[in-house]
Amino acid sequence: QVQLAESGGGLAQAGGSLRLSCTASERTFSNLVMGWFRQAPGKEREFVVVIGREGYSTLYADSVKGRFTISRANAKNTVYLQMNSLKPEDTAVYYCAARQSIGITMSRNAYDYWGQGTQVIVSS
Repeated sequence: QVQLAESGGGLAQAGGSLRLSCTASERTFSNLVMGWFRQAPGKEREFVVVIGREGYSTLYADSVKGRFTISRANAKNTVYLQMNSLKPEDTAVYYCAARQSIGITMSRNAYDYWGQGTQVIVSS
């Protein structure tokens, strides 16, 4: 069982930045594909970004492309989400997710483990 713990959420102004972190309990972290999803009030959980096992492959949702950057440090069992040029519509609970199978995907159902989420609020 892989445990994921997100941190770094909080309040930011529009145009500002936040960096989220997600640390995994899994010793073989490099075997996991890691993704970020978010869920705004009253909406379904949606895909944000995913990164492959070695960090070479990434896939971004159109809504965050050019503003958000995902990276990972396998030696630290941690994946990061740098969020720049934040907009009020980025307000959501952000979830880290891990996938044991090979291949990056936007599909929520393809992920095996989920964190508890961290709240991001962007004020206008």
